[in-house]
Amino acid sequence: MAGLFGTDGVRARINTGPMTAEAVVRLALAAGRWFADHNDRSSHARPIVVIGKDTRLSGYMLESALVAGFTSIGLDCRLLGPIPTPAVAHLTRSLRAELGVMISASHNPHHDNGIKLFGPDGFKLDDKIEAEISALAAGSIALADAPDLGRARRMLDSVGRYVEFAKSTLPGRTRLDGLKLVVDCANGAAYRTAPDTLYELGAEIVPLAVSPDGFNINENCGAVHPQVMAAAVVAHGADAGICLDGDADRLIMADETGKIIDGDQILGCLALAMQERRTLANNAVVGTVMTNRGLEARLGKAGIDLHRVAVGDRYILEKMRQDGLNLGGEPSGHMLMTDFARSGDGLLTALQMLTLLKTSGKKASTLFNSFSPNPQRLENLRGIDPAILQDKKLQSDLATIEANLNGKGRVLVRPSGTEALVRVMVEAETDALLTEAMDALILRIAAEA
Repeated sequence: MAGLFGTDGVRARINTGPMTAEAVVRLALAAGRWFADHNDRSSHARPIVVIGKDTRLSGYMLESALVAGFTSIGLDCRLLGPIPTPAVAHLTRSLRAELGVMISASHNPHHDNGIKLFGPDGFKLDDKIEAEISALAAGSIALADAPDLGRARRMLDSVGRYVEFAKSTLPGRTRLDGLKLVVDCANGAAYRTAPDTLYELGAEIVPLAVSPDGFNINENCGAVHPQVMAAAVVAHGADAGICLDGDADRLIMADETGKIIDGDQILGCLALAMQERRTLANNAVVGTVMTNRGLEARLGKAGIDLHRVAVGDRYILEKMRQDGLNLGGEPSGHMLMTDFARSGDGLLTALQMLTLLKTSGKKASTLFNSFSPNPQRLENLRGIDPAILQDKKLQSDLATIEANLNGKGRVLVRPSGTEALVRVMVEAETDALLTEAMDALILRIAAEA
């Protein structure tokens, strides 16, 4: 089971590879053994692991497999039920647990699932710990003696605990009375937490995709399909719209005109507001190689540095911790605000944006469009072996296509870290240049496949 972990935990189609019940029991045995061995037992008799999940049907199977593995090592399990990934990170710390586990494949369709692990500090595990857990999973694992078996119980107040925490992140006595909001929960993990939080803060809510059935998570809804939310904003005359993904760690918004506000616009809006309040650490933010150059130019004009890292919130967080920064994000809507949370949190990000909207008195179309983006297009190429990207001739041809942009654009071709596909991004100063380069890239990659 070497190399179990990808860029965001373990993920696969259900009942294949690492997403079989047998493999998940094995993963729990290994992770449980690692944390049991590294636990300071002076605090309580047995280590605790908290387990949350999204709304996929397969979550029941994987939850049971995890419980079997963890309790056989001697860990006590607290089952949170359907709850956002960031809530698991928060409750891991709040409950003084040794380990937090989220069962989710995020924005993927229902037939996929995955497992994300959090340490006692609420952060995702370091690569070194993941490698050691993978090594343990490949060998013989010592089980607990009969008297030392763990116990499992459900926490009935997990949603309420997280809702209260989310509300507490708003400054002072800020409320959202007077705002009408469309809230798309992707039929996923936030189908209760997001509407409840916003309603309790005084907003008028138009809920979308809040009826999960085990199969409809992310299906024509949520952050990967924000057009539905955007149309509903216009239809209902709402002030803004909010789109979360299946595990609610990312956010896409819409202004009152129905224009979609992506992660780059959100990052720019938050950075400029934090700079004005003098809460932006070291006057810098972290983006990725996908971050639009228009945002970089706007931040630079304001005297804010943009640091780019590889795609993935774990790399953003690593850079933030390294440089003492408190804001980072990517176009997909993952925002990291370490003043409030240890992981990306779509709801907390939405609350910060809505607080700005409420206190500014401006329209969302004025406030949320923080910069003029360069034309950018992303295509996902399925049915292509990502290994072809290692071909030297292909690499040379792709570099030639980028060179033909004459410094007026850039190209990024990479394998997805969460799905079996190749992602192609082109950014250029004009739509014509963009289309020409994208068409050439797709044709060249398809010829190699």
